[in-house]
Amino acid sequence: MSRHADRPYDLVVFGATSFVGKILTRYLVETCSGENPVRWAIAGRSESKLNALKSELGDKNLPVIVADVSHDKELAELCEQTRVVISTVGPYALYGEPLIQACVESGTDYCDLAGEVQWIRRMISRYEVEAKKSGARIVHCCGFDSIPSDMGVWFLQTQAQEVFGEPCQHVRMRVKAAKGGLSGGTFASMINLAKEAAADPALRKEMANPFSLCPEGHRSEARQPSLKSAEFDRDFQAWLAPFVMGAINTRVVHRSNALQEARYGKEFTYDEAIMTGRGVKGRLMAYGMAAGLGLFFTAAAFKPTRWVVEKLVPAPGEGPSPEEQENGFYDMRFIGRTSDDKAVITKVTGDRDPGYGSTSKMLGQSGLCLAFDLPDDAEGGFWTPASLLGDRLFKRLTEHAGLRFEKLETR
Repeated sequence: MSRHADRPYDLVVFGATSFVGKILTRYLVETCSGENPVRWAIAGRSESKLNALKSELGDKNLPVIVADVSHDKELAELCEQTRVVISTVGPYALYGEPLIQACVESGTDYCDLAGEVQWIRRMISRYEVEAKKSGARIVHCCGFDSIPSDMGVWFLQTQAQEVFGEPCQHVRMRVKAAKGGLSGGTFASMINLAKEAAADPALRKEMANPFSLCPEGHRSEARQPSLKSAEFDRDFQAWLAPFVMGAINTRVVHRSNALQEARYGKEFTYDEAIMTGRGVKGRLMAYGMAAGLGLFFTAAAFKPTRWVVEKLVPAPGEGPSPEEQENGFYDMRFIGRTSDDKAVITKVTGDRDPGYGSTSKMLGQSGLCLAFDLPDDAEGGFWTPASLLGDRLFKRLTEHAGLRFEKLETR
């Protein structure tokens, strides 16, 4: 009998009426039917909005659970009814902790879209010991940040082991192309992070640490690259700019390495950037993107200019149309080198816009993977997608979430 089989639901989507939540629930309606339908429910603080969503989805039998992050009892009751909670309620640094606590105390598995390094670090330090005792498996970063990066490195290292018989000591990811903007929720999280960092010198120091999400004692003597400005990449023959998601993705990848007992090597290095093209045009775009990113975080950090930033970016709950989601995509390239300079190049692509369409499918499949694919004795604690779900999630992503992982060449 599977873990918590006596609970009425396999999974509950918390924050179902949010912009991403609605996309996710539509995806689950399409995915969770068939001969062995998934027992699932939608949850949030507004019963009227949940019932309206239920009508939109056209599923009269879809259960509704009313729960608010400010009511511990409601969250506890929600968790006692399900084996897995998928949360889309962000910024998580502002609203996420009560649900983490409820899941940990009830031994309920959990996944989310969090990309907030400082909050994830706090949750690990406060709740990991108890999660290991209760058996709750907590998996953050199950959207565009950071599944394509985390599972992309996992795939590259699998290829390296097969071809070279050893992992790649140095891996770099470059975003070659993408269509689709960041979500309003992502911008809200970034603004809140800039605000917190401006007020806390200790947090700024922690955010500069590439191993900030790793267990105590996991460090590397190798210098970790971190792109701060424009740079030319000789491997891909393109100019580079800093990639805004690199701050969370690199830390998740390092945690995956640590939780897999240094599967990628004890002196493993990893960094990310976005390709802007070749020649003068590519160079100018790289410098412009680097300057714009720096200006965004500087303006977001201080109250007099923060309101301007908030007016210019999408608000939480805003996002692209279904057609724009359908037409979006991303193409990410990875190059890994072994200690003796053998190289493998791989590619990860997604068939929807990164921030919404693809993210929702990845999140949904992460929740289903937690519910159905793990052995009952899988250890509780705070995990990453690659370290806990690995090949099980890889199969789901390629079969049901529109992701493709390809080995392009070895050198």
